[in-house]
Amino acid sequence: MKSLDYIKIWLKENLSAKRYSHSEGCAYRAKELAELYNLDTNKAYLTGLIHDCAKNFSNEELQDIIKNEIKTGFDESELKNPKTYHAIAGAYFVKKYFEIDDPEIIQAVRNHTIGSVDMTLFDKIIFLADKIEPNQREEKYVKKIMKLIKKHKGTTGLDVALLKCFEETIKSLVKRRLYICPTTIDVYNVLVENVGDLLEEE
Repeated sequence: MKSLDYIKIWLKENLSAKRYSHSEGCAYRAKELAELYNLDTNKAYLTGLIHDCAKNFSNEELQDIIKNEIKTGFDESELKNPKTYHAIAGAYFVKKYFEIDDPEIIQAVRNHTIGSVDMTLFDKIIFLADKIEPNQREEKYVKKIMKLIKKHKGTTGLDVALLKCFEETIKSLVKRRLYICPTTIDVYNVLVENVGDLLEEE
C-alpha cells in the first residue's frame, strides 16, 4: 500500500478543495464510528479519506474506465445515473493508484453510494460517515442521524440511521427525477422490514 502521505497528496491533486474537505470529514467520522463499534479505526479513517477518490473525474472518463477497464462487477442499472459511477471506479482506483488490496476497504468504497442488502458493519460505518461528516454536511441533519445511532443499542442504531439516510436519499432522487438503482430500493425495503417501526417512533 502507498503511504498515507502519498495518498493525501494524490487526493489533493485529483479532488476539488471542497471534495477533499468532505473526505477529511468522512475520515474523521468513520474513525469515530469505528471506535464506537470496536472496529479498526485506522482502516476506517483511511477508507473514509479515499471513498470519493474518483469523484472529480468527468462522467465520460468514469464511464470509459468502467466499460473498458473494469468491465465486470457492476449492474447495468448503475450506469443509468452518473452519480453512481464514482463508487464503481473508486473501488478500482484504490487498487490501481494506492495499491490497496484489503477487500474490506475495497468493498466499503464500492458500497458507499447505493449500498447493498448484505452490507457489513464496516460498510455501514463508511456509508454513514459519508452522510454525516462534519465539514460539508448540514449540521442539523448530522445531529439527527448521530442521535439515531446513539439512541439504539448495538448495530440497530446504525440500521435505523441508515434507513433515515436512504429515505432522504430516495426523496431527493425523486424530487430531481433521477434514476433510482433497484439495489437502493432493495436496501430500503430490507431496512424498513427490520427497523422501520423504530424509526416511526422518532
